Amino acid sequence: MTSKRAGSVLALLALSPGEPVPVDQLADELWGEEPVGNARNAVQAIVSRLRRMLRPVSGRRGSEFIRTSRYGYVLDVAPEAVDAYRFRHLAGAGAGLVHPDPAAAIDELEQALGLWSGPALMNVRDGARCQAHALRLEEQRITAFEHLTEAKLAVDGEPISVSELQEMATTYTERERLSELLMLALYRDGRQAEALEVFHGARRRLARSLALEPGPALHLTYQAILNQDVTLGRPRPAMSHSGRTC
Repeated sequence: MTSKRAGSVLALLALSPGEPVPVDQLADELWGEEPVGNARNAVQAIVSRLRRMLRPVSGRRGSEFIRTSRYGYVLDVAPEAVDAYRFRHLAGAGAGLVHPDPAAAIDELEQALGLWSGPALMNVRDGARCQAHALRLEEQRITAFEHLTEAKLAVDGEPISVSELQEMATTYTERERLSELLMLALYRDGRQAEALEVFHGARRRLARSLALEPGPALHLTYQAILNQDVTLGRPRPAMSHSGRTC
């Protein structure tokens, strides 16, 4: 339990690199409303343990790596050394390039998503602050995936994993943009009937889970596919079972 609490302290410090995190915030994250004899001393003990654990990794004295300040504790690292910061920076840069330079956007967004290896703050999500940070990071990850897919659709010949996009659209039903992108990807792949079925599937899931109808953007995409609107781009010719185009 102590090592998990040390991980929670490190996570909170790392999410605000170079900035002091007050002791009372750390104590609240670790114990919440659970009574603890002397919270300040308990936090200090965990920080001391954390310093010893990190010294072989950082190559710095623990008290230099995690500094004591007037207001709490500070993780003395550059923001660029923290994956969450790097992800946000790359994702933000990529989002700004989707329309003016989609090829460059793909590079930035793939780097951003490549930093992920599992759920955000996977082992330290018990406290309220870590949970809130994790939820925000997960939302930003999905948004980055949406931007990446949009950029790929704008670049001829850029491969898109339809199966991954299908999984995301099904998992995150409330994110209608994922269903729109999936419909467009399927349509461009010459799979118009499947693209239309995505709309009906999203409609059923929204009605069942949220008692909602799809929004205007999803309806417009559905109608555009029905009409084979030229603004959607040219679909690839459908293939027959023999492998020849129909």
